[in-house]
Amino acid sequence: MLTVLVDYDSGNLHSAEKAFQRMALEVGGGDVLVSDRPEDVARADRIVLPGDGAFPACRKALGSYGGLFEAIEEAVTLRARPFLGICVGMQMMASWGREYQDTRGFDWISGEVLRITPADPALKVPHMGWNDLVLDAGGAAHPVLAGISTGDHAYFVHSYHFRVENPAERLAHVDYGGPITAIVGRGTMVGTQFHPEKSQATGLRLIGNFLRWKP
Repeated sequence: MLTVLVDYDSGNLHSAEKAFQRMALEVGGGDVLVSDRPEDVARADRIVLPGDGAFPACRKALGSYGGLFEAIEEAVTLRARPFLGICVGMQMMASWGREYQDTRGFDWISGEVLRITPADPALKVPHMGWNDLVLDAGGAAHPVLAGISTGDHAYFVHSYHFRVENPAERLAHVDYGGPITAIVGRGTMVGTQFHPEKSQATGLRLIGNFLRWKP
């Protein structure tokens, strides 16, 4: 069993690699590999796509690695390999990103990524720090969220959020002057706006669940 964390120079993967390695040992999740090679993605049993920074820059960077996105797309959409997007890696699952310029996403989950506009002007953007998850209808029974409940904490750092078209594909949200999507999912795909590798017990549980997930 092999989980590949995709490396396309979009953030420091050290903490994510350590968290996935730790949980792989705990749950018998197999090997964890950080790689930018399409051939490694093609042979992976699970794929993790992180992302830090701006949507257009991450999308461009991913596309600049010859064949890397194509390998991800084939593995996820044609061969149904379990996929986890983290932060901008989750946002790129959307149809469009509206950060700085209109940028096409993967269009795996219909919706768009928009700047956070809290109803309370006292709330600052970026949305940074700990917030309480609220599980939506689809999240309560999702295997990747097993043992995670409304009120559990997760760590966020972002200025844009994913507004999904289909409410059933929003698995969890947080309140930050209005609802902010925290977790999305469809089929064998899930994505978290927060950083599970920085979210202590909640994040480690989610990682462990993902490594055991057999959709």
